Order: sequence, then C-alpha cells, then structure tokens
Amino acid sequence: MNPASMAAELGSPLWLAAVWVLAGVFSLFGALVFSELGALMPETGGLYVYFRYMYGNLVAFLYGWAAFAVINTASVAAIAFVCAQYANYFLHLPRFDAATEHAIVWYIPFIGRLYPLENFGVKSLAIVLVMAFTFLNYRSTRASSRLQVVSTAVKFGVLGALVLGIFFSGNGSFQHLVSGNFPTGQSSLMGSIAAAMTGAFFAYDGWIGVSFVAGEIQEPQKNIPRSLLVAVLACIALYLFVNEAYLYALSIRQMAASSLVASDAIAAALGTTTGGVIAALIVVCTFGAINGSILGASRVTFAMGRNRTFFQWAGREQPRFHTPGNALWLHGLWTVLFIVSGSFDMLTDMMVFISWLAYLGGAVGLFVLRRKWPDAPRAYKVWGYPVVPFLFIIFSSFYLVFTVVNDVQQYRNGNAPVVNSLLGVVITLVGVPLYLYFRNRRKVI
Repeated sequence: MNPASMAAELGSPLWLAAVWVLAGVFSLFGALVFSELGALMPETGGLYVYFRYMYGNLVAFLYGWAAFAVINTASVAAIAFVCAQYANYFLHLPRFDAATEHAIVWYIPFIGRLYPLENFGVKSLAIVLVMAFTFLNYRSTRASSRLQVVSTAVKFGVLGALVLGIFFSGNGSFQHLVSGNFPTGQSSLMGSIAAAMTGAFFAYDGWIGVSFVAGEIQEPQKNIPRSLLVAVLACIALYLFVNEAYLYALSIRQMAASSLVASDAIAAALGTTTGGVIAALIVVCTFGAINGSILGASRVTFAMGRNRTFFQWAGREQPRFHTPGNALWLHGLWTVLFIVSGSFDMLTDMMVFISWLAYLGGAVGLFVLRRKWPDAPRAYKVWGYPVVPFLFIIFSSFYLVFTVVNDVQQYRNGNAPVVNSLLGVVITLVGVPLYLYFRNRRKVI
C-alpha cells in the first residue's frame, strides 16, 4: 500500500529510493538508541517503563495512553485493512453506494470528517481478522510466537521471490529506476519528503515492538540489541530491493496510480494470472503481521494496569492461559473502532506521527539517563554516542514539524478529510484528564 502513496507524493524514482534508505538509516539510529534503553531496563512495557524513569508518571502515562489509543491499535488496524484489501482481490466484498457511504459523518471540530460506512466490506473482514488473532493471543502466547516465527520466514521468502521473479522476467526497464519524473502538485519538496517518510516509517516501525516484551525475553541484555540491529538492517535491504523491483516493472507514474502495487507489478512482469498469486501471498504475509503487532501491543496497557495507573483489570493475567487477556480484548475492541472510522492512510499517518513523537522523547531521555544514572551497568551502549542520538533527535524534530505543516496544507487544499497528525495529538491529550482521574482514584484507594 505504501509505495503507491509515496510515489504519488514524490513523483521521482530517485527520491523514492532515497526516502526508503534515509528512513531506514534513521530507524537504525532509533534502534541503536533503544537497544541501550532496552538492555538497561529489560522490563515488559517498553517506552512506558523508560519514560517513568526519565520524566515521571505523567509523561509515562501519556505515552501508555497514546500506545493504547493511537500507536499500537492504529497499527494493527492499518495492517488488518491491508490484509482485507488484498483479500478483496478474490472476494469482491460488497460496499455501499457513494451516497450511502457518505450518509453518516463523524465530525471532529477543527480536525476533519470521518465516514464509517466507506469500504465497509473490507472493514468488516479486517474486524474479523483482528478478533481472530486477539483470540489466538488470548489463548496462547506460545502458539502466537510460533506462528510469528513461521510467518516471518514466509514473508521474507515471498518478498525475495517477488524481487527475483520481477527482475528475471525481463519484462520491465531499468530506466524506470532513474527517470520518469512527473509533477505531484506538492508546492514543497520537503513537504513531499515528509509525507513519503510517513509511509516508509510505518513499514519499518516494527523494530520498537521487541521492547514491549523485554521482560519475557531470555538474556535481554544480549538479545534485544541483536534482534533490533539485525531486523532493521535486513528490512532496509529488503524494502529497497522490493521497491526497485516494483519500479522495474512499473513506471513511477504507474506505481503512483496503483491500488495494489505488488499485484500490478508482478502482473506486468509475469502476466495477469500471477497477480492473484501475489495477492494471495501478501494476504498470508499480512496475517502474520497482524499477529505480531497484537502479540506485543497490549503489553504496555497490561503494565499500566499492574502499576494501577490505568484500569486495574487491564493488568490482570488470564489465570488459565497466563496471558494479558483483559488488555488484549480491550485493544481488540479499540482497534475495531479505528477500522470502522478510518482508512489506511489516516491510520498510518496518525500512528507514525505519534510514534515518532515518542521516539524523540526516548532519544532525549537517553541523555537524561546518562546524566541521571552515570554509573549504572550498561550491557550495551549506543554506537557513536553522542552523535548518533543527537542526529536522531534533530531529524525527528524536523520530520515532525514538516509533517504537521504538510498535513494542514493537504487538509486546506481538500486533499485529505482529516489533519491526521493533529487527530493523533488530540487523542493523546485526552490522556491528561484520564491521568488526573486515575491518580486521584489511587489516592482514594
């Protein structure tokens, strides 16, 4: 889904490749920063735990609330939407006519409008997928983990086969990789890059997930840094090759106009009958991605419940299956709300913006902890400190500013129904009165 919108934003194959590399490099910098934090504090909950030590309970709660209300649930919703969209290649799910789709409008003042009946067939399938994998994780973490290992291997195999199949078909042009620019309508190159970065960051974003389950990992001081570094480097190489393969088969303009890029690229390279095969394989891949996101997503909410900074029942372990059962179902229901209310672009844009706001806070907090705990044993230290985390902070700040500016401009121009980044901020700030409520409730108890 992302390469099409990124191509439409940039209008250039060279800028498209550059954005994938640049986003990968800064994701790697982020992984280096969080490798030190994860090895220093190998507790389940990830950034929620780190922020408690860095900034105190309020900031930690706001992150925990944002992780539940925006970051993790929107991520699962977006991936489920992709899976359902590709499944629709075969199922031809029903949808309402245009008048019915726009008959119900959820208006958010100063933010925009949501149309819950849009693409309702695809949304319904996405809901079924989320509930099914929530149930699997509720019943067995071990089964979910095994499925994740298998699905990850399948994903790498499928994407590798896709790259080789397209390049060895001979039905494409290497000229597509360097030429074919077209005007995008964007007034600012930086705005285009910021918008395209959002798509790339969403693809890379799984690297943070290991920190959510740090307390459940064997030898965390060694395995957290290793898993983060290996995974991000592998994804940089894989995503770049995949997008270059798409460009070999399709021009940058054709890619921008495609709703199912992988299927269209393989169909152009190997014939129309193979498009369905790739669509099916991508459904299989996104099955695993939904599961992987659900596996770690509820752990922050679970940790908050156990610390009595959120609903205590969210921190209760399921007595029979020993899983964070209540937190899982709470996340599942909230994810369903996102699926009904949103679209893929809205969900990914909102989730990525709030995620990178949190990553910026984590990188700044690394300096705070270095000063606060100078003698704490650190099994892993950030390579290139202080340059790498400083560059990460500078880049993150510029990215966030340009994202807000671009989102507002797109909304004013009528190109987007919602200011996605600000919608994420509004939902996050709802956490302030919630924090005060839970703090006062703890005092009463």
